[in-house]
Amino acid sequence: MPFVALLPRLKRPRSLALLAAGTLLAVAAQAQFAMVPAPLPAAGQPSEAETDAAYRQDAARHLYASYPMRIYKGRMPPLLYGVMIVDTEVDAQGQIIDVRVRRPPAAAEVGPWVVSMIRRAAPFPPPAKLGKAVSTDVWRVHKSGHFQLDTLTEGQN
Repeated sequence: MPFVALLPRLKRPRSLALLAAGTLLAVAAQAQFAMVPAPLPAAGQPSEAETDAAYRQDAARHLYASYPMRIYKGRMPPLLYGVMIVDTEVDAQGQIIDVRVRRPPAAAEVGPWVVSMIRRAAPFPPPAKLGKAVSTDVWRVHKSGHFQLDTLTEGQN
C-alpha cells in the first residue's frame, strides 16, 4: 500500500512518528551492508578434510576467524534480515575459484555483501587431501550486519 494511501488512516501524530521510525530503521538496516568489513588475517593451516562436507567445517571456522566482530553471539531471533545459500569453491592452495549463490536472500543488498566478505577472506585453508573443495553453507544474517553460518550456528528462536 503506498504511503499516500495510509495518510487518511494516520490521523494521530504518534502513528506518523511510528511510520517515520520504521522507515528510518529500514534505511539503517540497509546501510549496514553498504560497506564490506575488512577481514582479520586468519592462520592458513591446511585442512585434513577428506570430503567436501568435512571441509565445510574448516571453511566456516576460517570465516568466523576472519570476521569475529561480525559473528552474532547466541541464538538468532526468529526473523532474520537475510538468509542465503552459498557455494564456495577453492583450489589446492585455498584460493577462491568461484562463489555461487544457490539461494539469494530476500534483502537484495545482503547477497553482494556476503559474496564480497567470502572473497576478501581468501585464502581459505588449503584442502590438502582433496585437491580442491566446494563448501556449501547457509548464511543467516541479522539486520545489524552480524551473521552465523549454518555449520556453526547456535540456533534460532
